[in-house]
Amino acid sequence: MDYSLVFRTATPADEEVLYQMLCLLENETLDRPGFAQVLRRNLANADIRYLVAEAAGQPVGMASCHVQPVLHHAALVAEIQEMYVDPALRSRGIGKQLVEALAAFAHSRGATSLEVTSNQLRLDTHRFYEREGFAKTHYKLVRKKL
Repeated sequence: MDYSLVFRTATPADEEVLYQMLCLLENETLDRPGFAQVLRRNLANADIRYLVAEAAGQPVGMASCHVQPVLHHAALVAEIQEMYVDPALRSRGIGKQLVEALAAFAHSRGATSLEVTSNQLRLDTHRFYEREGFAKTHYKLVRKKL
């Protein structure tokens, strides 16, 4: 496979590939109608960006970033919501380039910082983000049932 990478903004036509990658990321089958609804809504929001990484015309990764005003920062803050790279192609710079592309998007929208949350079990992922300049600063607690 040719590893010259192309990074592009996702479109509604990418729904299937994004769905497959995010099911793999979450290690579960996500609710398809809910996924489609949220994706359409998010793609229409200028403060949310989904990127698809392609090698030789084939999708090999994706990442997303949401920019929002955060009162306790008194500023716009960007957060990487999802990132997935084909396991067979990890450690080849794809994730690094996705992070850089999201950082550029966040900067273009006026964000003052870029944050990421990662499952506590993903230790390799934590090390990746630390190598990319992220620092552990908070704990995230989740109440799933509302």
